[in-house]
Amino acid sequence: MQKILIVDYGMANLRSVQKAFEKVGQEALISGDPNRIAEADKIVLPGVGAFRDAIARLHEAGLAAPLLEHLRAGKPFFGICLGLQLLFTISHEDGLHRGLDYFPGEVVRFPNAPGLKVPHMGWNQLRVRKPAPPLAGLPSEASVYFVHSYYVVPHDPQLTATETDYPTPFTSAIWQDNVFATQFHPEKSQRIGLEMLRRFATWR
Repeated sequence: MQKILIVDYGMANLRSVQKAFEKVGQEALISGDPNRIAEADKIVLPGVGAFRDAIARLHEAGLAAPLLEHLRAGKPFFGICLGLQLLFTISHEDGLHRGLDYFPGEVVRFPNAPGLKVPHMGWNQLRVRKPAPPLAGLPSEASVYFVHSYYVVPHDPQLTATETDYPTPFTSAIWQDNVFATQFHPEKSQRIGLEMLRRFATWR
């Protein structure tokens, strides 16, 4: 069985992600050891909270470099929420903060608009734009669970795997080669989210 590692940098409810993998019969180790990242076959980078704090912790813990090595080596990677945003060049959350810059793009806030609640919280529908392996078999307009005030704007629109309307379309998941990442929380998205994690676990 391939080693799945959930990266611990102090910015997520890691146990809920681990339990979600257990529900689909997959073992996933939680670790913040950079050496474990180098050894892992598959990486899951979850995250909640502020972008600035998250990228600082990744660098302070010596995790940024091995994460980028994993990505560049073509090994499967699953980013969740903040774990998606960190892949991009820059975030506008509380100033300008540089991310891992694996993909060119920005992280921006939902606009202040009458009747639009920020953060975007609760269930919303996906519209598949690109059939990433973890999305295989997804029912049309499946609903998943979101909690976020910021979202990614990839410079390359071909990165977008799913879109969601709030109220205008935004990128809710990306896929390129070995990298799949979601703005929503699959571990909180019941059957739909569990199926994505199961498919990631068997992704080669």
